Amino acid sequence: MADLICLGEPLFELTACPNGSFKGGFGGDVSNVAVAAARQGTNVALIACIGGDHFGEKLRGLWSREGVNHEHVQSALGEDTGLYFVFHDERGHHFVYRRKGSAASRMLPAQVPDDVILNARMFYTSGISLGVSPELKSATQHAIQTAQASGIQIAFDPNLRTALWPLDKARQITHEAMRKCSIVLPGLDDARQLTGLHSPEEIISFYHDLGPEVVALSLGADGVSVSEGQGIHTISGVVVRAVDATGAGDCFNGIFLSAYLKSKDVLKSAELANRGAALSTTGYGAVDPIPYGKP
Repeated sequence: MADLICLGEPLFELTACPNGSFKGGFGGDVSNVAVAAARQGTNVALIACIGGDHFGEKLRGLWSREGVNHEHVQSALGEDTGLYFVFHDERGHHFVYRRKGSAASRMLPAQVPDDVILNARMFYTSGISLGVSPELKSATQHAIQTAQASGIQIAFDPNLRTALWPLDKARQITHEAMRKCSIVLPGLDDARQLTGLHSPEEIISFYHDLGPEVVALSLGADGVSVSEGQGIHTISGVVVRAVDATGAGDCFNGIFLSAYLKSKDVLKSAELANRGAALSTTGYGAVDPIPYGKP
């Protein structure tokens, strides 16, 4: 049994460093969330498919070191683990993906272990899991339906990637998923595109109207606005010397969900996650800079 079950595509990461070299690491938004939660002491399990290749074995090594249960991650012989590159310029960080036809993109509903979800306290997934491929979308929707039917709390980040699918399709499918969720964790830029609204207040109200009880709207360097439907609390950003924001939103989500599972206190969970996400931007890569919680 795990407190938090995460489903999505793990990826191997190659980050361009200032000296021109590439730093190997790990990514995939849902895997990042699992690691972030595990570093806070939460019992986490991952549902995924990876290639039976060198990169897949590296990912298993990561999860073993971090205490993420990967018993339900399937290795597909003859298939590839997805890769992505991170480049930086004056506008921030940019991704280049090599994931088409990956093992995760071929995952089917029959490969989702329903009993694992049914024994969890919370299920987490994202819009990327819905957008990678029709197969992974079906598997993700099956998992969401399984959790909803049994009253398992569902947390979701729309995590918009217009390179994966058209905005109109992303809007329709992610909003449909959000109607089944109790916690949603959108970023402001994504939410503006998906809702057509601008202010955090309008966006939070829109998401509450879809059904979620808790909305935690990340504002990037400006912090986060959170709501349980009884007013909005905005927490200011933490000033740090940021070098790479890759995975900062995933770090926020993992720390927030871990803290919320322990305390059910939305504001304190958001304050802790806000600090952790800021600290994660002071190093390169999605996983290495994720802070550890206090023992």
